[in-house]
Amino acid sequence: MAKIAVIGAKGTIGSRIVNEAVARGHQVTAVVRDPAGYDAPEGVAVVAGDVLDPAAVAKAAGGQDVVVSAVGGGDGPGHSALIEPAARSLVEALRGLGADAPRLIAVGGAGSLETVPGQKVWDAPGLPGWLLEIMHAHGDALDFYRTVEDVAWTNLSPAGTIAPGERTGSYRTGTERLVVDEAGESRISAEDYAVAVVDEIERPQFVGARFTVGY
Repeated sequence: MAKIAVIGAKGTIGSRIVNEAVARGHQVTAVVRDPAGYDAPEGVAVVAGDVLDPAAVAKAAGGQDVVVSAVGGGDGPGHSALIEPAARSLVEALRGLGADAPRLIAVGGAGSLETVPGQKVWDAPGLPGWLLEIMHAHGDALDFYRTVEDVAWTNLSPAGTIAPGERTGSYRTGTERLVVDEAGESRISAEDYAVAVVDEIERPQFVGARFTVGY
């Protein structure tokens, strides 16, 4: 059993990570800005915390084995400004805990994944400006994580399409290339993305690296 703090536990992805971790018997703490507005699953502890406040993050992370940041997982106008600063705040907080710092797993974006050599998802024509901002913000956060050597981090990029759906428990992994199926589609349910997160917690394979999942 791992002790896991999930920041952004109310969101589409964060809530599913909480549920998946609880279902597997892990001890979960949900870190949310407004605990009064969060309906916690049975057995989940709840603490207040703002991802942009390193002191609050450090307090929530103390004594945990893993911190999962699902901040920035929800796409929409206005989200981009939070993503890269959140990465810096998380790392600052965990650095402050020294040798006792938990591992960090952060929800990433698909935009920086390659579709073919030399071309990335965000190079596709016709993408709306707000979506490009989010994609590049996730790319900036990943670039920052790749400079970090004193905190154990993992960045998990979803498939090109991620949405609530079925938990199959199956997925394929990649590193820098978008994972696509036989029809050329790149997709993952939020439930199976959560499966991948908890699998990585239980059986670490990508410490200090980015990976991606898809069907």
